Amino acid sequence: MNRFSTLALTCALALGTAASAHEHAVGDALADAMTPERELLFADEFDAGSLDRDKWIVIGTDFWVNNEQQAYIDDPSTIAFKDGVEGADGGVLVLKPVFRPGFDPKKDRNAPFVSGRIESQGKFDFTHGRAEARIKLPDNVGVWPAFWLLGNGKWPDTGEIDIMEYVGEKDWIGVALHGPGYSGETPIVNKFFFPEGLDVTDWHTYSVEWTDQKVDFMVDGHVLYRATKPMVENYGDWRFDNDKYLILNFAMGGAYPFKTNGIEKPYNGIPQETVDAVKRGEVEMLVDWVRVYAPE
Repeated sequence: MNRFSTLALTCALALGTAASAHEHAVGDALADAMTPERELLFADEFDAGSLDRDKWIVIGTDFWVNNEQQAYIDDPSTIAFKDGVEGADGGVLVLKPVFRPGFDPKKDRNAPFVSGRIESQGKFDFTHGRAEARIKLPDNVGVWPAFWLLGNGKWPDTGEIDIMEYVGEKDWIGVALHGPGYSGETPIVNKFFFPEGLDVTDWHTYSVEWTDQKVDFMVDGHVLYRATKPMVENYGDWRFDNDKYLILNFAMGGAYPFKTNGIEKPYNGIPQETVDAVKRGEVEMLVDWVRVYAPE
């Protein structure tokens, strides 16, 4: 399952250093032994070397939210695949921004970057269960890659579950729920800070366990935050008993990074150092696999 057990994470805390390859294997074996057998509803191991269009759609340039500084395109420069990546099991999906000023067809946006976003909308969705992905992220301020679930309807009325959001401070990731009365600056939000010696540039499994009563957010099998139905209903209706689809995307700058780092130039939420790293081709989100399991 390539998932740390809580025991493995505790060991990493005590050691104060990244786990070795041997420790990864031990942690994976422990997690497998402790996880009940469950029906696998969806999986993409990204081993084929190309995007499985029976499982994913690709978002294009028309999409724009949150003052993000990228236009999404369906292109091998932004949605690619690699083999032989250290720590990965088989092939990996690569989502990456590319500096391409002047390309954006939306003149009111005029985004300096292009990037990749894939969704399972219209191909696969589910209600309740566990969704997880094994991901490796870059150390660059102002990036905004994410792994999340969205309902098939008007936002935020059909609910949003943010399993992992990252804005370029490598010691933490964010999680959140959005719905009617608790969208935007939602109170149903939390951060997970990695133990010393670990950060987002290591491989981690980001998961959500979702039922009709609660949503558990997890990193490497460790529950970092629980949002219950009564908690949500303090702010608005619970909109998490309906189908949701998977999203993996790599945004650049915009509202969340800017509110975190306050950087205005050269682009909203993005410093020059990150622009230069994108120009060098160093900035990318690697995804080893995505899996969805039926409820227990």
